[in-house]
Amino acid sequence: GTGRDGWPPRQSSASKAEFLFKMLLLGDKAVGKSSLLLRYTKNEFNLESRMTIGVEFSIKEVEIDKKRVHCQLWDTAGQERFRTISPQHYRGAHGALLVYDIADASTFDSVESWLQELRSAQVDPNIVLLLVGNKSDLEHIREVSVQEGLKMAEREGMLFTETSALDSSNVNEAFELVVKEIMRRNTQAQLSRSVGGSSLVLGSGENLKLDMNEKGRDKNGKRGKTCC
Repeated sequence: GTGRDGWPPRQSSASKAEFLFKMLLLGDKAVGKSSLLLRYTKNEFNLESRMTIGVEFSIKEVEIDKKRVHCQLWDTAGQERFRTISPQHYRGAHGALLVYDIADASTFDSVESWLQELRSAQVDPNIVLLLVGNKSDLEHIREVSVQEGLKMAEREGMLFTETSALDSSNVNEAFELVVKEIMRRNTQAQLSRSVGGSSLVLGSGENLKLDMNEKGRDKNGKRGKTCC
């Protein structure tokens, strides 16, 4: 049978997906978590995006390496008054995107407190973490450099990229990077168990940059003019 961690592969009668992964979006209010989720799941962007209350839930199915993956995407509120609601939803997560706004340094400074909250919720220590500098279209008012993002990611064992929900730069790639890393780590763990349960040292984000140049543009050089 399938373990509670989504591995080995499961067969869903409804979706025929081979894998089921739970992924979280964490970060301060107004960093664009809901906009990233809307862009990824529906390829849409709404300038009038409303505030998330508590936790909202979306689903997307993708094909990765010829395998169908059912992603449960949990969008958590960034406001302090909802913080006590969120931790109960962290458990069982396979991956998390920790999002900040490159044009607001205070949201970058908050990432460590989100990490602490995530870890105190007793999540799997091998959870895949991706640090996301969102709103890369706001290069002209950037407050957090690409190198600062990379440095934090390296220190905390996270993957790293920058995205723009507004112009869609790197959004699909960011989510799929997390899914691929979840699959890679679980495959390695499964192989380790099958050969006698020897200890397994998981990767901590060797591929830290995702088609980014030093100014945070994507590989096509996109840079938008407004927010999110």
